[in-house]
Amino acid sequence: MNDAQFFDLCAWLTEAGLSGQSETVTLDGFCERAVALGLPLARTTVLIDTLHPIYEGHAFLWKRDKKETALNEYARSNKNLQLWVNSPFYRLEKSGEPLLRRRLTAETEKEFSVFPELRADGITDYIAIANRFAEGIVGNVDCVYSSWSTDAANGFRDAEIAALCRLMPLLALTMKTASLARIAGTLVETYLGRDAGRRVLDGRIARGVADRIEAVLWFSDLRGYTRISDTAAPEEIIPLLNDYADAIISAIHEQQGDVLKLMGDGVLAIFTVEDRSRACESALAAAVNARVRVAALNQHRAAENLPNTEMYLGLHIGEVFYGNIGSKDRLDFTVVGPAVNEVSRIASMCPSVDQPLLVSSAFASALADSRNRLVSVGRYALRGVSRPQELYTLDASAPEHES
Repeated sequence: MNDAQFFDLCAWLTEAGLSGQSETVTLDGFCERAVALGLPLARTTVLIDTLHPIYEGHAFLWKRDKKETALNEYARSNKNLQLWVNSPFYRLEKSGEPLLRRRLTAETEKEFSVFPELRADGITDYIAIANRFAEGIVGNVDCVYSSWSTDAANGFRDAEIAALCRLMPLLALTMKTASLARIAGTLVETYLGRDAGRRVLDGRIARGVADRIEAVLWFSDLRGYTRISDTAAPEEIIPLLNDYADAIISAIHEQQGDVLKLMGDGVLAIFTVEDRSRACESALAAAVNARVRVAALNQHRAAENLPNTEMYLGLHIGEVFYGNIGSKDRLDFTVVGPAVNEVSRIASMCPSVDQPLLVSSAFASALADSRNRLVSVGRYALRGVSRPQELYTLDASAPEHES
């Protein structure tokens, strides 16, 4: 690779970073171009930590005979920790060195757990490189590790290793840029909700900017949570909340709902589609599914002698303001309006009428296929709501179908 080719490849990497190419597209393009310029690459791995509630990092694997780079998300587990400890990257982390090189032979393949697989694939020479960043950028994203393997009979030449070492800082920076964009998307969707997170990333961050929308509103909480929190051991409370949140939120997400707030044991969510009947059907399907999941969870928790509970849920449909509300320094992307107050009052009526699910008359009227599954529980005055209204629940004699 001469200087002109080197700078052309650097220019391509710069453009990939500026144009927001993903890690997989970047690594694909880089390796293909490097091979075309004479670098005898057979296999490349790039590893970068992330900030995610489940995954600890991402590994990107390019192979010369594959069509595209593979993305592997590795979770926090004892198995993955052991693989890390037995890897060349861990050696670089502990030694602080920037580079490790090994010729793969019968003797050296025993040094690291990945070497027998590489040697079986015909790899003759292996290089691991660490490109470190300043500490405290985002979470544990402080380094990009990469490995470069060849099946050339004589391995890498010194000039080829030098070229890789010169190119890696720019490749690492480009991959880091893409990973930080991925992290930003994960964080806003995790903490704000999927739709609200996308809107924030799209630039909807000005205070007071809100859309008037019609939405199905979901407000649920857990029966007897105050009693449970007062009587259960403190270390049981967070796992309890997590277990029930998993059951309820997964049911909402499967029906394309968006969770906007977690308030202790409470969940505020919305379902927004142009077809209001379809939105109500989706919310009701999510409600049925959530009840099925909570029942299964209760069986599991009871078997382990853990406290369990049930979900109280109110569903309503109405106009709300959806957007940024708060101070100059602390904003919340949520829904406000009389309909939000109304759905919380409907949910709070569940214990009084001994029903796990109540829906408003507006919600019941908007249903299509599932309207005959509802039965009235009477007309009630709701605190803070000007007019009494009829409330409905699922007919106990109608079959419930998990959606």
